[in-house]
Amino acid sequence: MVRTVVYDDNQSRRESLKALIELSDGLEWAGSFASCDTVLADMEAAKPDLVLMDIQMPGTDGMEGLLQIKAHYPHIKVLMQTAFDNDEKVFRALQLGAEGYILKTSTAAQIAQSIDEVMKGGAAMTPSIALKVMRFFSSHQPGPNQYNLSPKETQVLDLLAKGNSYKMVADALGISYFTVNSHVKKVYEKLQVHSLSEALALYHKQKLG
Repeated sequence: MVRTVVYDDNQSRRESLKALIELSDGLEWAGSFASCDTVLADMEAAKPDLVLMDIQMPGTDGMEGLLQIKAHYPHIKVLMQTAFDNDEKVFRALQLGAEGYILKTSTAAQIAQSIDEVMKGGAAMTPSIALKVMRFFSSHQPGPNQYNLSPKETQVLDLLAKGNSYKMVADALGISYFTVNSHVKKVYEKLQVHSLSEALALYHKQKLG
């Protein structure tokens, strides 16, 4: 079960997300908060696997909450919530370690799918934000010839870089979702990264370098 915490200053949205989580297989409600004023104490008490984090809240906002969570509990996945997919704060959040984001207009099915993909090692973001991430991240990793990616790993990364989901990659290559996930884990090891956004950034630099 994925223990899930919600941060949002809108009470009705907190209640809606609570209902969604309680009705979703594999998810467990672990609490909700209107700000990140006590975020570290919240994490210690709730012990979540994943946090749905509103970017803009009164008091300690979602960006500061993300920073504190990643500094003290780096294993906790954080999905940012935003009203606009072109919000520069979303991009900044990804730089700071968020695993992705969901739009507040997302359907219950889309939210559940985003959580599932993140917990399986993926990232939730639109192609436009992924492109910004790829272009922005700088790297101090070895040169491209030293990555030693296999042809299949390269294909998987190419398709992910174009904004495809794990399922779309699996369909395109005629392999299973779990095989895609296995390839991505090997890519992480070879590129010495810990997230899809970092892998895409490094691979983008490799192709153009």
